[in-house]
Amino acid sequence: DSLRSLYGLMPESISHEGYSAKPMHSYWDDFFALRGYGDAVEIAAILGREQEKQKFIASRDRFRANLYQSLELAIRNKAIDYIPGCAELGDFDATSTAIAVYPGNEWANLPQPQAQNTFDRYFDYFTRRLQPEFGWNAYTPYETRLIGAFVRIGQPQRAWALLEFFMGHQRPWGWNHWAEVVWKDASTPRFIGDMPHTWVGSDFINSVRTLFAFEDEHEQSLVLAAGIPAAWLDDPQGVAVEKLPTYYGRISYRLKKQRNHLKIRVSGELTMPAGKIQVVIPPDYQAKDKKIPWNSDRNAVIVDRLPMKIVLIEN
Repeated sequence: DSLRSLYGLMPESISHEGYSAKPMHSYWDDFFALRGYGDAVEIAAILGREQEKQKFIASRDRFRANLYQSLELAIRNKAIDYIPGCAELGDFDATSTAIAVYPGNEWANLPQPQAQNTFDRYFDYFTRRLQPEFGWNAYTPYETRLIGAFVRIGQPQRAWALLEFFMGHQRPWGWNHWAEVVWKDASTPRFIGDMPHTWVGSDFINSVRTLFAFEDEHEQSLVLAAGIPAAWLDDPQGVAVEKLPTYYGRISYRLKKQRNHLKIRVSGELTMPAGKIQVVIPPDYQAKDKKIPWNSDRNAVIVDRLPMKIVLIEN
């Protein structure tokens, strides 16, 4: 089974620098490859290359089947309850696994409960690291990509905790950036890598964008406001997004509280996604107009035309 778990994967590599001592079959590589297959299908469809599209679909589906078979075998072989970083070691690496959530958009397909266990285990470590008595020396701020991952899997409270922590570790103080390695003691004279580290920065930008909007490829929908804290709505001006680029076009929206009402206005120049636009709202609101469609799983009001205005009532 250990050899079978390697079948059909990308070759072993050190693209994940954690395996620089010995190349491994990193699932990081495979989720990036699966993303590439999906994009190839999309590009062929846009260009009207039907023959190439069908070829890419067959390759994508075969690769996905091999990948998920490998994950199941690795989990069983190593007797673990989380998604491993690579097939050989069964190692825990939630920062790497986050690639499966974004840009992979594979959350709906990942084996459960192992996928949720992965992020639960990470957050448990994260909260322990906040305690003064907990011993840690350094971390890599690639972890900022987990901010967006938690929003996408419906756990924005965890995303906010991460956001506050990482914003406090931009060094030197006052510089709007992260180095590749952040040491607990800022005066530690050791390796910090590139400064600023633009991959970390792009992970952060993608995560912050997710607070306001992200494309759910599984549902073929555009999800808005999934990571906006309820406290932000207490600002008299509310929360506004103007002409944000998305896969479907530019989107604008405003959420504004007025006494016990929450007013939502959505507009834009875009192609309506097949799964529509979903605006995630705080759990203590309900639609004033009972005819407005609702996604109870995500606690989101569904916008099926633009522009659209919605009024919600606080419970």
